[in-house]
Amino acid sequence: MPDAVVIGAGPNGLVAANLLADEGWSVEVLEEQDEPGGAVRHDDGVHPGFTSDLFSAFYPLAAASPVLSRLRLDRHGLRWSHAPRVLAHPLSDGRCAVLGRDVDDTAASLDAFAAGDGAAWRDLHDIWERLRPDLLNALFTPFPPVRATARLAARLRAAGGLRLARSLVLPVRRLGEEEFRGEGGRLLLAGNALHADLAPEAAGSGGFGWLMSMLGQTYGFPVPEGGSGALTAALVGRLRERGGVLRCGTRVVRVEVRQGRALGVWTADGEPVPARRAVLADVSAPALYGGLVDRDRLPAQVLDDVRRFQWDFATFKVDWALDGPVPWQAAGAAAAGTVHLADGVDELTRFAAQVAMRQVPDRPFALFGQMTTADPTRSPEGTESAWAYTHVPHEVVGDAGEEGLTGVWDHKEQEVFADRVEQQVERFAPGFRSRIRARRVLAPPTLQAMDANLHGGAINGGTTALHQQLFFRPLPGTGRPETPVKNLYLASASAHPGGGVHGAPGANAARAALRRHTAPRLAGLQSLLTHRDRKGDRGADQGDTAP
Repeated sequence: MPDAVVIGAGPNGLVAANLLADEGWSVEVLEEQDEPGGAVRHDDGVHPGFTSDLFSAFYPLAAASPVLSRLRLDRHGLRWSHAPRVLAHPLSDGRCAVLGRDVDDTAASLDAFAAGDGAAWRDLHDIWERLRPDLLNALFTPFPPVRATARLAARLRAAGGLRLARSLVLPVRRLGEEEFRGEGGRLLLAGNALHADLAPEAAGSGGFGWLMSMLGQTYGFPVPEGGSGALTAALVGRLRERGGVLRCGTRVVRVEVRQGRALGVWTADGEPVPARRAVLADVSAPALYGGLVDRDRLPAQVLDDVRRFQWDFATFKVDWALDGPVPWQAAGAAAAGTVHLADGVDELTRFAAQVAMRQVPDRPFALFGQMTTADPTRSPEGTESAWAYTHVPHEVVGDAGEEGLTGVWDHKEQEVFADRVEQQVERFAPGFRSRIRARRVLAPPTLQAMDANLHGGAINGGTTALHQQLFFRPLPGTGRPETPVKNLYLASASAHPGGGVHGAPGANAARAALRRHTAPRLAGLQSLLTHRDRKGDRGADQGDTAP
């Protein structure tokens, strides 16, 4: 009987398993798919010789994560690779905002849009540098992060207090307008906000856009050398070195709960897998509450809250094998690993509004990845392994385009919308389609079939909007990995602090399990020492020797 059973071998599940194994726990990880990694996997399925990341690709949060840093994954084969520039946002008129590896590079790019905007970027970066250590500690530790928050509050006061706090909760459109005279800085902030499901007018999107931009400025948008699965391989290798067990092709269908306590799990094959101390679930909140845990084992309020749980946007992805580099009209985009494709902030707003109205966008905002530019091992010299993803509604009521897409995402609709994504790339890179050697389409149902946590193609484990963050994530009044069932912990991106590959939800769940099972022993030891101290005091008064 293992001490802990971990459901799911995504990055959060593997981080949790590693931390438990570090403390001497025996751990068994059960993964539904035939290989580990969840949304951190790669293959050569687009074309031989071209490595394509199936889901996630660039990892600024992983580079910044103290959780992953402490695991020393470099000792297990992980190597990071960077593109010459972090990110670019070209416009159809040939101008291009660039986030460089150096602050001066970024500032020069923004000054080309409006004199003085480079200095404005440096000011935002100075604030980041003052807040960064405590902000990252607050972000990657269990909620509420009391110590980190106290230090962060002191730094906030020194950096402008309420005025700075106001800026961070602004919609990103407004933040960009207040900070920059030209369009360049506004584009960088707004495009980064849409890495989540935050429209330019959404409250808090300014803070998220600033955070992602500054992570890129400090850590870059690195990629694992050889493919995203190298990160998974390092986590798996480290776990096995510590005696952890990983079983793939093993789907968990139920958490065994008796008298309000999790005792283990049942697999789809009818196999019971007991857990001596804890069950950690790297699954979405809706999949856990009323799914793996029977509804009659949960409080009515939890079930009602789960009914209100909001997913982030659905995702549609296209992978390409290209015969040559992308023919960008704006030269500044050529050296960037990530390229944002929308012709201005207004077009970002238009796109987000169409998704909110449950329409398939006619001009989809695309995040474009140049993987060979970021890591030359990804394809033969002179070629490019590339991808783009965009967002679509979970429930489609109409098509903002002319093809009448309905959201059934059969083969015909997938091909039509993939063509629409390519047309968006062509607007900024004329001749792009002539360089396509092969392509692969991953529509929302395909993404979910490949990783059940990507419900309908949602990649962040639930919306990033303020109403489902902090103590509202995943449900109001939670914010921590503990669940209403003793010894059961939520270890997925549905838990605080949310999506992205950084390992914090898994680490928080592991720490919660460890605290629960070490606290009683520590309390018992303290009681014993106190008893001995008192006995010793009495003995000294009576002339006896204390034991």
